Amino acid sequence: MGRIVQRVSDGVEGQKGVGGVMDKFTSSPIFPVRGNVYPDGLYYISLPIGNPPRPYYLDMDTGSDLTWIQCDAPCASCSKGPNPLYKPTRRNIVPSKDLLCAEVQDEKPGYCVSESCQECVYEIEYADNSSSRGFLVKDKLQQMIDDGNLLNSDFIFGCAYHQKGDLSLSPARTDGILGLSKAKISLTSQLAGQGITRNVVGHCITNDKDSLGYMFLGDDFVPQWGMTWVPMLNCSSISFYQLKIVKINYGKLSLGPSDIDRTQVVFDTGSSYTYFPKEAYSSLISSLESFLGGGLTLDESDPTLPVCWRANLPIRDLEDAKSFFKPLTLHFEKKWWILQRTLQIPPEGYLVLSDKGNVCLGILDGSEVHDGSTIIIGDISLRGWLVVYDNVDQRIGWSRSDCTKPQNYDADSLAFF
Repeated sequence: MGRIVQRVSDGVEGQKGVGGVMDKFTSSPIFPVRGNVYPDGLYYISLPIGNPPRPYYLDMDTGSDLTWIQCDAPCASCSKGPNPLYKPTRRNIVPSKDLLCAEVQDEKPGYCVSESCQECVYEIEYADNSSSRGFLVKDKLQQMIDDGNLLNSDFIFGCAYHQKGDLSLSPARTDGILGLSKAKISLTSQLAGQGITRNVVGHCITNDKDSLGYMFLGDDFVPQWGMTWVPMLNCSSISFYQLKIVKINYGKLSLGPSDIDRTQVVFDTGSSYTYFPKEAYSSLISSLESFLGGGLTLDESDPTLPVCWRANLPIRDLEDAKSFFKPLTLHFEKKWWILQRTLQIPPEGYLVLSDKGNVCLGILDGSEVHDGSTIIIGDISLRGWLVVYDNVDQRIGWSRSDCTKPQNYDADSLAFF
């Protein structure tokens, strides 16, 4: 939905400083995460690619399959990103006969627009009507793990030479998108397929926009205790991380929707905000109007988001606004012997403070961006949670965290490089 270890001879190298081969599944790569919901609307990592490696800032997106980087191939339409364009050589080009090529061509393996028909061409359209076009390339990916080692592996990604919509706007905070879905071409699936890590990805987005969060691959940093686990909806044709929901509450009030049996929840870090089906969204707006009382007044002049309120007293931060609102609770389907699980989103998980000092609702009408029957949990509601997508055991888990660093991480802090 998105913007809605093999052997060394097989291309995987491990090193500490200048040498030292790593054993299979020795440790989990970890990446510092930077960003904010407002005003930038994204969270990103620095991914070193190439030989020698160069850093590229990529939008962390659990709703996207393919990782792509703006590239000089040459570039027909690119935004001005924080780093120079990736420049491929002929040896980097992935041929159209590669098995992963079919993953990006809508079941049209071998489709090609170049005269020699050697490139694997793709085009991706996102929920916000932006798009990216390019061809697949393969290069070295460098990953840092918790014991100070650097791990180099082969990685197939998109060389994106033509962006449209918001993706073409300059200046851009990132150089591309990091695909972290369940698809075979995602970063997580590629590394798992090479035997480098288990097919698990986790992220922890901090509530403090001036602090770093983190993302990891593999299961070394998954807590043994304190996680709430819910089975994924398993559909081979869908690469999103989905759960089955049975009820939504604002405080103690049920929000519906009436067709809750056909409603799924998607966890999507490529979405800045959270989206509800129209009926649930309308119920939420009505509930807020009833409960807010005289402390807040609707301010239709604030362009930040569709619904913003002006307070009678100055609001310095979201802590000042929390008393006006109630938590949202998502109730998930029971399965086998597992008891019903919930995800409680506190007010700071669905509110933002605008430049005008207003409180704005970070939950939007989902019927305006997708089919309208899906709840999308975006960045705003994922802050302050460690969230783990376990593709091995087919489950999604979460626990409260300050997101400063993961358990079992030896270093004092994470450094964004």
